[in-house]
Amino acid sequence: MKQRVGVAGAGTMGAGIAQTAAQAGYLVIVFDIDQGSLGRGRAMVAKSLASLVAKGHLSAEQSAEVEGRIGWSTEVNALRSADIVIEAVIEDPRVKRSLFAAIEMTVTDHCIVATNTSSLSVSKLAQDLRLPARFAGLHFFNPVPAMRLVEVIAGTSTDPAVIDQLSNLVRDWGKVAVTARDVPGFIVNRVARPYYGEGFRALGEAAAEAPTIDAALEGSGGFRMGPLALADLIGQDINYAVASSIFEAYGGQTRFRPETAQASLVELGHFGRKTGLGVYDYAAPRPRPANQDPAIEVTGIGVSNDPGLADLLIRAIPAKVPLEVRDDLPAGALSIDGTLILMTDGRTAARRAEAVGRPVVLFDLCRDFGASSNLVFAASPDSSDQDLARASSLARLTGKAALVIKDRPGMLVLRTWSQLANAAADALADQVAHREGIDQAMQYGTNYPEGPLALAARIGPAFVSQALAYIAAETGDSRYSPSPAIAGL
Repeated sequence: MKQRVGVAGAGTMGAGIAQTAAQAGYLVIVFDIDQGSLGRGRAMVAKSLASLVAKGHLSAEQSAEVEGRIGWSTEVNALRSADIVIEAVIEDPRVKRSLFAAIEMTVTDHCIVATNTSSLSVSKLAQDLRLPARFAGLHFFNPVPAMRLVEVIAGTSTDPAVIDQLSNLVRDWGKVAVTARDVPGFIVNRVARPYYGEGFRALGEAAAEAPTIDAALEGSGGFRMGPLALADLIGQDINYAVASSIFEAYGGQTRFRPETAQASLVELGHFGRKTGLGVYDYAAPRPRPANQDPAIEVTGIGVSNDPGLADLLIRAIPAKVPLEVRDDLPAGALSIDGTLILMTDGRTAARRAEAVGRPVVLFDLCRDFGASSNLVFAASPDSSDQDLARASSLARLTGKAALVIKDRPGMLVLRTWSQLANAAADALADQVAHREGIDQAMQYGTNYPEGPLALAARIGPAFVSQALAYIAAETGDSRYSPSPAIAGL
């Protein structure tokens, strides 16, 4: 027999949790003291189910059955027969504690009580409970019916059997359950910080225009949405508040330092889509990145006899283009009509040019050189326009757009993925979760195309650590100091 589920709070998260449980065949009762909130929650569920019917994912009869499994009440006593109650109200510890007290007076001693908090300490929320052993964190992601991840958090007093029961429960709802230690940000809100931070740092440094930054992370990085557009969608105020909260919770660690470019948007009230203005102006068509379009015919490409990671790009070059393996080229180099082209290793193009004694054009990391829709380039100061055009012709040869950014340590994609791996490795070292769990959380909770730890292991832990060390040295910023845990991947 399926457990009876109680949901306390009829907002967006509460309604989503109720729908998810009911779609899995569970009887649900939603409690909220505000009748208007209950009405809005019911309407949200109805609209979501109607969308599923319109898309052919549910029949009208199935939709009606799901709605019929959800009850709505302004009386806390409606929760008395629940086997589990999930709290989903505002992130205010006083409001939550008051609600938990009322729930404990209502439910049986065998009822599990869980909080959907995304930022508060589960252990601290449990301090005033009569039965803290039955209390845990159950962090869903919005929109709940669509997002597969649930972070399951044990407080210091939580019975391990409760964690097992909750994990099995959400798996039965079709979710991916990842257990995490009770630390600020849990897994996702902690590890994801560099994705936004690096986007805003590049914007603040004028490394490229916003459309180019987002296009690079989407087309070369493999992410569904660039960091700047995503922060606009989430809400710059909300995203910056999370960044500031994590930064403070970890005692001002430089890894989590918020970016001034984002702070400026928040101070101006430019919160993104909901205000019509953020990084982008939503009253106008979104600007497109400025693509380099070299009109150069490439008749042959020289490649080093030690291509290293550049081999990933070389494989994407059509077979009809002649490749000449040359002993005189540095490791990892390509050459087109005398222009030296190297993949970024964390150092600037200027630094690489100094090392080889000639102009250099760098190309950024692509998560998948075969599938990427663009290539990102940066040139050393002594490079000519012709050098950049020759390098950019590689993009045209492989059917990709060419994006050009300012020369900077680690460029855009390598720097972002390396910092995500850094944050994930720190979380692994701090035993926040196991290695597979961290990667799963980032894939299912943020829709990353690959877990940061898996990517670092695939392209080489030594390469990632060295890239971070180069970036740290050239920027003078300790946030890029490589986590010792990367070496063990």
